[in-house]
Amino acid sequence: MDTVAVATDNDLAAVAGRSRAVAEDPHCYDDGDTAWVLLATILVLGMMPALAFFEAGLLRAKNTLSILTQIMVGLSANALLWYLFGFSLVYSETNGGIIGGFKYSFYLNLHELGCLDGQTIPALTFAIFQCMFAAITPLLITGSIAERMRFGFFIYFVVAWEIIVYYPLAHWVWNKDGWLAKLNVLDFAGGIVIHTSAGVASLVMALLLGHRANFASHKGEVTPSNIPLAATGAALLWMGWYGFNAGSALSSGGLATIAVANTTVASAVGTIVWAGLSAAHYRHVSALAVLNGAIAGLAGITPASGFITPSWACLVAVFIAVGGFYGVYILKHKLHIDDALDVSSVHGITGIIGSLAIGFFSDKSLNPNGHDGAIHGHPELIASQLLGVAVAAAWAGVWTLILAGPLRILRHFDHPIYWKTFKLSKAEEDLGLDHVEHGAVRAYHGLEHDPMDVYAESAGGYDSRLQINNRHVYKTE
Repeated sequence: MDTVAVATDNDLAAVAGRSRAVAEDPHCYDDGDTAWVLLATILVLGMMPALAFFEAGLLRAKNTLSILTQIMVGLSANALLWYLFGFSLVYSETNGGIIGGFKYSFYLNLHELGCLDGQTIPALTFAIFQCMFAAITPLLITGSIAERMRFGFFIYFVVAWEIIVYYPLAHWVWNKDGWLAKLNVLDFAGGIVIHTSAGVASLVMALLLGHRANFASHKGEVTPSNIPLAATGAALLWMGWYGFNAGSALSSGGLATIAVANTTVASAVGTIVWAGLSAAHYRHVSALAVLNGAIAGLAGITPASGFITPSWACLVAVFIAVGGFYGVYILKHKLHIDDALDVSSVHGITGIIGSLAIGFFSDKSLNPNGHDGAIHGHPELIASQLLGVAVAAAWAGVWTLILAGPLRILRHFDHPIYWKTFKLSKAEEDLGLDHVEHGAVRAYHGLEHDPMDVYAESAGGYDSRLQINNRHVYKTE
């Protein structure tokens, strides 16, 4: 007759003790898990130039190099900050559930640590994987501020936002001792920490910067300069998203497979739904809608990709896609908010929907680090997810307003600091950021004359109201 073994408290204690020993053992690594997470790290790294291609193709040609420069410099700055102290502030021992310390600054002590709690990859592998998440989050905001923010202010904003907004929020949710984690808030790969925070920040920045020049005529939908380039960027983002979501399993087993399946289903649903809605509204299937639909599906399923089944992911993706599509319609076409590439809708609204879906459909049998949702008898998880989303939105929104709001006040007084520091003037927007901020327009435009001369000739001579210093136009109206 078969016997059934029953685990006693002593047995469980022994297992827990062995788990702690593994965490401290430098030989705790699993080669397959480590190889997968390293590959996922490279995939997520590739998402940042892919983001640059995607955005540059959707914007006007005269601002192409500005996007490439912002993304590459922002990536480098954020990666360096993560190495210096970011990883330590997020993942070292907590101080009251609010923020970590400096124990792992400069990646010190990580090799000796072996593996972090419960992981089977080197702690340094985990650190560089998480570096990619920290680097890309504020870069999503570039899609909102495109074509009109000065480069110097962009660098200040990205660095300050990274430290003040991202590090605490990531600690609260992803450090096992963070205060939101203690309240059972779940976020598998960044719907709360990344997409909600960046989406809300993008909306705030769009309001602070105001419209691009001639918004009344183009309604925020400028003619894309290179749709094939945008499509290439979108395809590379889609591929990289498998590293983003499935890599967050931190192993190469069944959980990573679930994340891959959910990511594929959601992106496919997003593409089809946006194509259908585009046909219903505009009597044709827009290529831009197809690209944005895929990205919306990917962004929205991110928080839930490791907590729900593919069947539920398919249903959730429908709500994600519809919410993102009508978010663009309401925010840009009804409220006339010039979020240039609709980050607040394609990332923000979708990330919120995906995060809340966890509260309904989460299944702990898929992921032992998760919790059962409402359909499994635990509706209280809905409240936890609502709390997480609300905190992330408030934290990102308020600090974005604090970091950039004072300069907006100067706009009401038409102060020169506003034009020199924050936003381009209309004359400068006509020239484009590539020339005004980066001086490299001839690298690909093939212009035979200086753009300032071209602008002067087209305008019938320089306007006497323009104040030009070192060939930068600071003010016009």
